[in-house]
Amino acid sequence: MASKAVFLDRDGTIIVDKVYLNDPNGVEYLDGALDALKKLAQNNFKLFVVTNQSGIARGIVDMENLKEIHRRIHNHLKVAGISISAYMSAPFSVESDHWLRKPNPGMIIRLAQAFDIDVSQSWMIGDRETDVKSGQKAGCKTALISESQSLDCEPDVSGISLASLVDTISHFDA
Repeated sequence: MASKAVFLDRDGTIIVDKVYLNDPNGVEYLDGALDALKKLAQNNFKLFVVTNQSGIARGIVDMENLKEIHRRIHNHLKVAGISISAYMSAPFSVESDHWLRKPNPGMIIRLAQAFDIDVSQSWMIGDRETDVKSGQKAGCKTALISESQSLDCEPDVSGISLASLVDTISHFDA
């Protein structure tokens, strides 16, 4: 039987969005994010991180640094009792419109196939319109982290932080 999952954007969702983060020591977790991830896992969601990283294509972010950033996040979360099933990055420029790059659904679809995920029972959570559109195109429910609602997308739910969304997501259609 296929599992349900939460696909999470990285910057602005789990960690503070520092434009073109290239320093593994620069990772800073958003308030409540770790507790929120733990609650999602306790509600039987597999967790995945899907992140656009155009800084790689632009030569601003080094691929080895990106891998180290994800290793450190993974290890920090593991110590906190949180398991991320996989991390996937789209290291392509905005102009490329690559299938893996959000707002396209490629990362979600590829991970869903690899891990036997039922996308109709799953969520895409992020802080940008591209996150919502990616989730919608993949067939997921969507949650937007935003303090304003002036976007050209209609997420299923929205809130000011990952922590503010957990209970709603966990009990949505329950």
